[in-house]
Amino acid sequence: MMIRTFTAALALAGLAACHSPKASSSADQAGNSANKATMEAVSAAEKQDGFVPLFDGSTTKGWHKYGGGEAGKAWKVADGTLFLDAAHKQDWQAADGGDIVTDEEYGNFHLKYEWKIDTGGNSGVIFLIHEDPKYQYPWLTGPEMQVLDNERHPDAKIHKHRAGDLYDLIPCTKETVKPALEWNSAEIKLLNGKLDLYLNGVNVVSTTMWNDEWKALVAGSKFKDMKDFSTYKKGRIGLQDHGNTVWFRNIRIKKL
Repeated sequence: MMIRTFTAALALAGLAACHSPKASSSADQAGNSANKATMEAVSAAEKQDGFVPLFDGSTTKGWHKYGGGEAGKAWKVADGTLFLDAAHKQDWQAADGGDIVTDEEYGNFHLKYEWKIDTGGNSGVIFLIHEDPKYQYPWLTGPEMQVLDNERHPDAKIHKHRAGDLYDLIPCTKETVKPALEWNSAEIKLLNGKLDLYLNGVNVVSTTMWNDEWKALVAGSKFKDMKDFSTYKKGRIGLQDHGNTVWFRNIRIKKL
């Protein structure tokens, strides 16, 4: 009985460690080191191709809280990641968090980044955000590529709300997301209305914005009464605070 109790306690301790933003196993650390070496090589090649970093790996420079001001204190930088530490927030709208957006606006672009989500978590990357006091939230104007723990979050039961989906508009053609607390690579590419989303190397969504088919998609979605949703052809890129811990790294962009 004591052995079983001790074993159970160890299991619970391990589970708790997994939920901590600071926790990392030796295997994870080794993976991060290998990833860093790989990304440095890739970054050199991408730099030649015109990509520039949106995150410098050590500060929140280039980002601000949606609506103005510095990024909330719940947004932190550690080990080359930009992450929302939800453990120190009172609720998903707490003043120390909030969505953050790029200082610069982008029209035609190719965005690449990596993300991982906490167990049971939800977040997203929003683009073509028009920042204006009359819009309380970024998603009132910008579409979103969903970030989600498909195994545990309730949104996973909703069609077009799963990881990699163009949120509430188009579902992934194939599920390629990795489990919670594992890194995913993602891309958003927009060129003259042609929109492609990639998750872990697979083109999971492909569509054309602003044509009649797109307007019909919006009319059949939760955004139907948001008259300015997805109407702007240039805007900021945002990282969503949905109340759960989420990590981002290797964020880079190329203007097209």
